[in-house]
Amino acid sequence: MKTLAASLLGLALLLGPALAQIEPVAPIEGEAGRESMVVVRATTDEAEASALLAGFRRRFPGVAISYAKMTSSRLYDEFLAEAASGGGTADILWSSAMDLQIKLVNDGYAERHVSPETGGWPTWAVWRNEAYGITAEPVALAYNRKLLPEARVPRSHAEFLAALTRHPEAWQGKVATYDPERSGVGFLFLTQNLDVTPRTWDVVRALGQVGAKLYTATATMLDRVSAGEALVAYDVLGSYALERAKQDPALGVVLPGDYTLVTSRIAFIPKAARHKAAARLFLDYLLSREGQALLAARSVTPVRAEARAPDDPASRSTALRPIPVGPELLTSLDQIKRTRTLRQWRRAIEGR
Repeated sequence: MKTLAASLLGLALLLGPALAQIEPVAPIEGEAGRESMVVVRATTDEAEASALLAGFRRRFPGVAISYAKMTSSRLYDEFLAEAASGGGTADILWSSAMDLQIKLVNDGYAERHVSPETGGWPTWAVWRNEAYGITAEPVALAYNRKLLPEARVPRSHAEFLAALTRHPEAWQGKVATYDPERSGVGFLFLTQNLDVTPRTWDVVRALGQVGAKLYTATATMLDRVSAGEALVAYDVLGSYALERAKQDPALGVVLPGDYTLVTSRIAFIPKAARHKAAARLFLDYLLSREGQALLAARSVTPVRAEARAPDDPASRSTALRPIPVGPELLTSLDQIKRTRTLRQWRRAIEGR
C-alpha cells in the first residue's frame, strides 16, 4: 500500500497541480483496487464521455468501467426495478434528467459522499453531498447553416416565436424538439421554460402550428438538422450541438440571448451500489479538475470554470440561467401537476 501511495504521489507531482488535487482519494483507491470494477449508467453518449473514461482508465488501470448509455426515462425505471430486486444496483447514476435524479435522491436512494474535490463548488450544483451537478451545459438552438440564412436565424426565444407565428408556412415540418411525454429531459426543459415565462405556451402552440417533429434525443435532432430534414432544433443540449458543429459545417448553434437555461448532468452513488468504494473514486474523478477538463475537451461544459475550454461560448454569455440542483426540481414531478402540465402541452401542440 505504501509503495502504491508513493507511486501515485510521484505521478501527481510529475503531472502537475491538476492531478495533485486528486491525491486525497488515495485511500479510496486502495479499497477500490479490491473491487476492480465500477458500473456506470448514464444518459451521456459514450462518444462524449470517451475522453473522460479513457482518462479514468489511465489514472486507475486496476478499475474496469462497465458503462451503459440509455435514455433518462429508461435509466430511472431500470434503476428502480434493480433497487426493488434487492440484489444491489449500479454504482453511479449520471443523468441529464435533473428532476428524476433529485427525486431518487429525495426518496432515499443516494449515498452521502463528501468529496475532497468540491471546495468552492457553486451552491446550485450540489445538494446534501448526495447529488452533484457535473456539468453546466447551455440549452441551445441548432440550425442548418446551408438552408437557413443568417438573417433568418432566431437569436432568442422571442425571435423564435415570432418567426414561427409570422411565417408558419416556411417552417412547416422543419422544426425538431423534445417530446416531454417520452423524454425526461424534454419535460424538464418544458417546466423550466415555464418557470421563466408563461409565453412558453405560445411557443408550444407555434410548434404545433408548424407541425414540429418530436424526438427523445438531441443526437437524433442534430442528425435531422444536418441532413436538411429540419431547419431548426429547439431546446437541444448545447454540448452535443457545439461538439457536432466542430466537424459538421452544416450545423450552427445559438445560445438564446434573452435567457439560456443551463442544465446539469447529475451524478450520485446509490446506497445499494455493488462497488461503493470504486463509485466514490469515479465520482471524485468526475468532479476533479482533470475529469472536468476532459469533459470540456468534448464541448461538454463543466461546472469548474477553470476547466472550461477557452472558446466555450457559455463563458461569454450574459444570459445564463442555471437550473439549481435541489428540491425545487421536485415540484414538476408531483403527479397531479405533471399530468396537468402534459395535458396542457398536448392541447397546445394539437392546437386545441
